[in-house]
Amino acid sequence: MPLLVTADMPWHYISHGGHALALWCSVQPTGKILGIEWDSDLFTRMERRIQNLGIRENLLLVNDSYANLEQIVSDQQFTEIKGVLFDVGLSSWHLDESGRGFSFRKDEGLDMRYQITNPLTAKEIVNNWEIAKLAKIISEWGEEKHSLPIAQAIADEREKKPIETSRQLAEIIYAAVPSWYTQQRIHPATKTFQALRIAVNDELGNVEQGLEAGFKVLAPGGKLAIITFQGLEDKLVKDFIKRHGKGEGIEMVTSGAVKPDFNKEIKFNPRARSAKLRVIKKSL
Repeated sequence: MPLLVTADMPWHYISHGGHALALWCSVQPTGKILGIEWDSDLFTRMERRIQNLGIRENLLLVNDSYANLEQIVSDQQFTEIKGVLFDVGLSSWHLDESGRGFSFRKDEGLDMRYQITNPLTAKEIVNNWEIAKLAKIISEWGEEKHSLPIAQAIADEREKKPIETSRQLAEIIYAAVPSWYTQQRIHPATKTFQALRIAVNDELGNVEQGLEAGFKVLAPGGKLAIITFQGLEDKLVKDFIKRHGKGEGIEMVTSGAVKPDFNKEIKFNPRARSAKLRVIKKSL
C-alpha cells in the first residue's frame, strides 16, 4: 500500500507491516497520511482497524490502484508531499486468508486477483491461454527454466478437465518438472504462481506507473521509498533510478538496497527475507 506523507519525518525500515499506523504516529500532530489500497477486502479491514483505534484524524484511505496515484492525489487535494512509500507485492493476508488461490499450499479456487472487479483470473489464464503464451509468462515473469514442460503439462491436463484449484495446479507443475527439481529449497510451483499473479494483476506495469507518479507528486526535497520482494520488481526500481538520475535529479538516501536483519526481523518474520528497501530524494 503506497503512503503519502505531508510532513517531514524520520525514514526507517518498519518491520512486520503496519506502515500506515507507524508513519502516522511519526508525523503527528500536524502531518497527514494518504494510504492507497487496491484490494477492497484489505481496504475495508484497514478502515475498520483505524476506526477501532480512533485515529481517523489526519489519516485518509483510498480504495484504488497506485497506478492511478497522480489522479488520486489531485482528487484528494493532497499537496506538499514530503514522502511516498511503496510496499510492493502481495501481503501475507493474500496467502493465508484471502481464499483466492495465491498459495500452492492451499486448495482454493484459482483467482489471484487483488481487486475482484478485475475480469482476468488465474483460472482463465491456465485454462484458455495458448501454450506459447503460457510458457512466455512463466519464463519471463516467473523466471522459470522449466516453463515449456510446465505449460505443456497444463495444456494436457486441461484437455481432460478444467484446472480449477491452486492445489490441482501445483500438483500438475510438480509432476511436470524433473525429479531433482522437486528437491530444491523452494517448491517447484513457486515461480509459476508468481508469474500468474503478475499476469492477472499487471503488477509490473502498475509498479512502473506508480513509481513515475510517486516521483512526480513529490515536493522538491521529498523522499521516495520502495520495498520490493522479488527480483523483477527490484530491477524496475533500479531502472527507474538510473533513468531519472541525470534528467530530473535523484539523490540516493540509501547506499544500494537495505535488507532485513536476521535476528531483528527474519527470525520472527521469515517472509521478510527477500525484502529490499531503496530510498531516494528528489533534488531541490
